Formats: sequence, C-alpha cells, structure tokens
Amino acid sequence: MMTAHSAFIPTQCVFDRTLIETLEGSGPRYTSYPTADRFHAGFGVSDYEHCLAQRAIGANHRGISLYVHIPFCNTICYYCGCNKIITKDKSRADAYLDYLEKEIALVAEKLGCREKVIQLHFGGGTPTFLSDAQLDRVMGVINRYFELLPEGEFSIEIDPRKVGRDTVLHLGRLGFNRMSVGIQDFDPAVQQAVNRIQSEAETRLVIDAAREAGFKSVSVDLIYGLPLQSAHSLESTVNKVIAMSPDRIALYNYAHLPTVFKPQRRINEADLPSSATKLDILQNSVQQLSDAGYVFIGMDHFAKPGDELTRALEQGRLQRNFQGYSTHADCDMIGFGVSSIGKVGPCYSQNEKDIDAYYAALDAGHLPVMRGMTLTQDDILRRSVIQALMCRFSLSVEAIEQTFAINFADYFADELPKIREFQQMGLLHFDGDFLMVEPKGRFLIRNIAMAFDRHLRERETHARYSKTI
Repeated sequence: MMTAHSAFIPTQCVFDRTLIETLEGSGPRYTSYPTADRFHAGFGVSDYEHCLAQRAIGANHRGISLYVHIPFCNTICYYCGCNKIITKDKSRADAYLDYLEKEIALVAEKLGCREKVIQLHFGGGTPTFLSDAQLDRVMGVINRYFELLPEGEFSIEIDPRKVGRDTVLHLGRLGFNRMSVGIQDFDPAVQQAVNRIQSEAETRLVIDAAREAGFKSVSVDLIYGLPLQSAHSLESTVNKVIAMSPDRIALYNYAHLPTVFKPQRRINEADLPSSATKLDILQNSVQQLSDAGYVFIGMDHFAKPGDELTRALEQGRLQRNFQGYSTHADCDMIGFGVSSIGKVGPCYSQNEKDIDAYYAALDAGHLPVMRGMTLTQDDILRRSVIQALMCRFSLSVEAIEQTFAINFADYFADELPKIREFQQMGLLHFDGDFLMVEPKGRFLIRNIAMAFDRHLRERETHARYSKTI
C-alpha cells in the first residue's frame, strides 16, 4: 500500500494485484480526448487557421502553452516510439531551424499579437542534439514572437549521454527552469539490450548541474518491461534514482509494438519479462517510491510531497495535456515542428510526420497541418469528465450538469452499468451525486476513464494502445 503524507488524502493508493490482473488490458493514456488516433485528414490548414483567428479576435487572455519538437538523435534506442531522425550531422538541425522559424512566424501572424507563454516544452527526439548556438537561435525566435512569463514553466528533455554541466548552465541562462532526464534503467545488460549505454555518474552530473543552475524541478523517466529486466534488477535502479532525489519520477510501462515502431524489431522478444514479472517489478517499485516519501500523482507519475504536481493534486487543480500532467489551468497549446500536436479552442491539430512533407508545406507558404479534428459538444463534455477522473480521481455530477445543462443519469445511461460494475469491484464509490475513485482503483484510472470514451465504444480504430498497467 502506498499512502501519502499528512493531508494528502487524494494520493492514497492501494496496489490490488488481483484486481489489476483481472482488468489487464490496453487503452489510451488520455493526454487528450478524443485521442490522437481519432484525428483525420478532413481537418486541414484552413480549419487550423480559423481556430487561430478565433483566438485572436476572442477575449481569451489566458497564457498559452508552446511545444517545440526537435526530431534529431545521435543514436537509436530500440524501445523508442517517438518521431525521430537518427543522424550525427548537426547541419541538418540548421536547416530544420530555418523551417521552424517559418512556422513560428506564420502562427504568430495568424494570432495577430505577441501572446504570453505560461508553458514551454522542448521534446524529441533529443532537444539537446542542438548546439548551444542552435539553442540560442531557436529561443531567440520564440522570444521575438512570444512573451515568456516570469512565472512560466519552461522545460526541456535531456539525454545525459550528450550533455555536460556547461550546457545545463546555458539552458538555465536561456530561461529553462524544469528538466526531464531520460534514464530507463541503469542495469548494464538491459542497457545493452536496448542500445542505450548510460552511466550513473553522467546522469548525476546533469541533475547536479540543474540544481546549480536553479532549475525548479528535475524529473526522471524509468521504463519497466524492458528486455532482461527483473524485479531485482530494477530495484537497484530505483534505489540509485531515489539517491539522486529528483523531484518527480515517471515509471512507464514499455509497450512492445514492433509492427508500429520499427526499432523495436531489434529487441529479442524472448528476453522480455513475463506479465507476472512486470507486475512484480511495478509492485516493488511502487513500494520503494512510497517508502522514500514519493506521492502517487496518477497513472505512472510520482512526486515529492512538496512538489507543484502534488500540491496541484491536493488542491484539485491538476491538469493533463499532450505533455502529461500539468499544474496550470487548461490553456491552448500550439505545437511547432514535425509531427507536433496542438490544441486551440475546440480544435486539435497535428503537423506533418514526414520531415520532407513538413518542409514542402512551409516552402509553399502555409502551415504544415497533416490532420486534426474539431470537437463536438459531446467530445467537450466527455473530455471534462475524463479530465476530472484522470487528474482528481473524482467527479461532481452537479458540476457537470450545471456546466453542460444535462441530466447526468440520462446522458450517461449507457455508461452507468459499467460504473456500477466498477463500484461492485471496489474501484470507486458512486452515489449518483459524486464519484470518488477508491485507493485500489487509482492504478486503474485509465480503465475507469475508458468507460466514458464514446469513440472507443462506438468507432473502430487502427491504433495500438499500451497496457493500462
């Protein structure tokens, strides 16, 4: 059992292995609703431009969030499912930044004003593939067209194998104040099996440098279910990570989908741990993190009791977007770069996934939109329900009824039998007025959220989802 400290009642969580095994399955991570596999090519450039124009003429003065995708990596990690380009040629990044600048300028023109930015995230790929000069350049472009707010969260993903202390200090001077550090596993055999050789020393170096640079938060990523992992081997990694004392820890379940992600074909499937071993790993890791004082935030995320995510969960203001959990109120997000996803008003959009198609669109003078969708009122309602469950482990029927002018029991008549079933299993309590996810249901929050996913129930998809646990 994992219990939080003092007043953090919402973060109590019970690892009920029997229930988890009973409900084992696959499903969306709900960084959005509807999920990205529902986007379609019928949504194009003109639709996205209309959304940007509506924001420009509307009364939406809330800060905006920006995501910048840097697709380049020096080497390939076999487990990775990200959109990436493997190269050691940094001049390719110079060309990419030319196009990134074109896209940023086009979006800024459509917005019509210098928007205030409350969140900025650089993801990849490997954002620190860029040299210090290239990082200077892209941040200069962003600052030219947008205003980064002093209280904003500005984060970047780090590969410790390619970054030293000087670069981390430089990132701090550029305005970054949060860092996500990829680790996955420190075991040498596992690292060899996934082609990611990374020492504990070089990882500690960048974390220490982040603290020296004044970063407000350091998060680390671990993955369970990788080849050659065992409960004992990951226990050692988790202990080493705890000793580094990061503010946040993400413990992701490896999704082996070699038909979707070609690099995973290099992994020997015979070396993958069994489902039972994966549950052993997860159960042990959760206990380790609990004993070390980390608080369960939701799904696969843990944070220190004083971290902003923990406080946001306690105060009922935790949010979830394409980058995961967030502490800020829901805001529009604009994605820049190949394959990036954004949300503006009632619309989702995604850029071209192929870099040549991305370049061609910008050469033609228009935004590189590949697909997207405009949400219906039903989508917006269900998004609100799923967001409440994923971020607060609770749902107020009265709040939903007042906001959307519906009768909850009538509107969700098809969903309520599943909710009652979950209640009988002990996952949640629902009295008709308020739904509260019980401690043993919090590791299974994706299963509960899926009950309200109309697209999942009624419309086929070719997407391959990850395991819910």
